[in-house]
Amino acid sequence: MDDKKVSHDGQAPDLTVDPEKGDTVLTTTGLPTVTKEGLTVHPQPTADPLDPLNWSWTKKHTILAIVMFKYFMFTYITTTTVPSFAELQESFGISYAQVNWTVAIPALGLALGPLIWSSLADIYGRRTIFLIGSIISLASTIGAARAKDYGGYMAARFFQGFGVAPASTVGMAVVLDLFFDYERGQKLGLWVLAIDAGLLVGPIIGGFIDLVSPEWIQWLTAIMFAVLLVIELFLMPETLYPRNHMLARMPASRDTAEVAETKEVVRSSSVAEIDLKRTKKLLFINFRPVPGMRHPKPWASLVRFVLTFKFPAIGLVLIYSFAWYWWVLSVITMLPAAYVEYSPQIQGLLFIGLLVGTLVAELFFSGRLSDYIVKLARRKGTVLPETRLWLAYPAAVLSAIGLIVFGISVDKGYHWIVGQIAMALLGAGIQMGNTITASYVVDCYPLQSMAFITFYAVWLNLSAFIDPFFIAPWQASSGWTWCFAVQGILTVFVGIPAFAAFHIVGPKLRKMAGEPSWVNPEYDNL
Repeated sequence: MDDKKVSHDGQAPDLTVDPEKGDTVLTTTGLPTVTKEGLTVHPQPTADPLDPLNWSWTKKHTILAIVMFKYFMFTYITTTTVPSFAELQESFGISYAQVNWTVAIPALGLALGPLIWSSLADIYGRRTIFLIGSIISLASTIGAARAKDYGGYMAARFFQGFGVAPASTVGMAVVLDLFFDYERGQKLGLWVLAIDAGLLVGPIIGGFIDLVSPEWIQWLTAIMFAVLLVIELFLMPETLYPRNHMLARMPASRDTAEVAETKEVVRSSSVAEIDLKRTKKLLFINFRPVPGMRHPKPWASLVRFVLTFKFPAIGLVLIYSFAWYWWVLSVITMLPAAYVEYSPQIQGLLFIGLLVGTLVAELFFSGRLSDYIVKLARRKGTVLPETRLWLAYPAAVLSAIGLIVFGISVDKGYHWIVGQIAMALLGAGIQMGNTITASYVVDCYPLQSMAFITFYAVWLNLSAFIDPFFIAPWQASSGWTWCFAVQGILTVFVGIPAFAAFHIVGPKLRKMAGEPSWVNPEYDNL
């Protein structure tokens, strides 16, 4: 079989495309190839101790924990105010529909932020953008706590979301900087767990802090952002690494624990001979472009966002966002109305069902199981991005059952435990679906992961922004049962056929679309 070579700007890396399957494999012309179980690993490691792939387990997972903390805050800010809806209505003199918008507006900041932050993180580094974002979120949270009117409160809420937005695209980029592709399912599963946990823990904490005042919900959030800023400052080094530049100048890794085999060639370069500031050697506060790579223009995220519409994997992102994921916002924003007879503190505790389902799914059925399925496929010698999609089918069914049973339980006045079981099923399905979709997009386009995850983050959060605007009127007009039953039906009869279609024809569609004309800066030489 003849391989088609597609190179970028005449520089390594080369992309070898299998014309039968549409698979893309990273190769580096003239350099050794590091493999595991006979298959090329991605990213390719170096022998450089400053290479994030070579850092200790403790260092890697400390950084992962920081990324997860930030991604936890990503959704925590949107829902922690839900138990205080009644007080916010009274304080600002607004309707229930308008108070729902206070959840939507930070989601708009979360959606628009990646279009600004992603390219800047590819220029100045992950750490710098994390720090700037945390400062913006901290300042805007203080503004929300001190807001005197609805307009000021909404403006502060938008910038809360905009500031923490790097947790999505830049956060995933950090995860991909630190871990190999065969670890991706588990690590991205933990990353997704953080966003889902923030979504669900927020109301639990907010319900109890509301005993003090709605303002103190924001003051506690400000304290959390201050803690995050401090640990980012002192415990998070830069992870953007000039990988292709370094692979061309020094030997490949010989002692990375995860790597099984290395086909070596001899090169004269050693670590000591390479005078290039990178990762831990960069300035403590760095506002200069990270050296050793070609950087995108600051507006490249916007341009690439439009260009990604050409590539088929984004279709699955849109379907997941608008036929499946956004329904979880329906449950979250309508829960106070569903259990209006309970105090804000009890309403907060009713989010535990969603949280339990999310945790159980991640521990047993999400990232780990996805990686195991990929591992089985590796043994047979065939690994496609579509291999991860097998878990989408049970996940969609769980979500649909949870939505339908939730609506019926509220409508019929069943015991609260019925609603909790339903919410646990929904939480499990959303956790699995989120992990699968994110991992699939990255597996399809690993060398352009930043652009495709930007697309994913924008549409996922736009769906979260839109849902609160229509869910309250929809429930009021059609009732609890039919409102949530329709959501469950759409999840199954739109979501499952869509995932099945990509499962079958995804490789062919990728082949027809071709490869993007850009790569992440770490794979692009000067």
